[in-house]
Amino acid sequence: MSTNPTPGATALPAVPHHMVTTAFTLDGFTIVRSLGLVRGIIVRSRSIVGTIGATLQTIVGGNITLLTNLCEQTREHAFDLMLQHAAELGANAVVGMRYDATEVMQGVTEVLAYGTAVYVEKKRLISRRELLPW
Repeated sequence: MSTNPTPGATALPAVPHHMVTTAFTLDGFTIVRSLGLVRGIIVRSRSIVGTIGATLQTIVGGNITLLTNLCEQTREHAFDLMLQHAAELGANAVVGMRYDATEVMQGVTEVLAYGTAVYVEKKRLISRRELLPW
């Protein structure tokens, strides 16, 4: 979880990470309102230093940590922007969350985090007394 504020983000708190799911329901909660599609989009390029470093790592083989870290940071940034967008709409959760990536041009990639912003309420436990008519 990022502790750095997203550049350009408002002071409004974002939707908490634990209130995001790839499912279309959130266990223990009832969706009260669907607020629409939310997204966070980032377009990133590799630096020349990063490209040279990654090229050297490919010679050795294994995990290309420079690119792995770049990809993880980019996804996290797109995710945080999506959570901010959801909060701006009044959501307290996001369901159906997904990522997508497209190479815009050589060495430049767009990463999109998207989902449906929803307002949820905790499910109320019904006691046996409430269920029985007597």
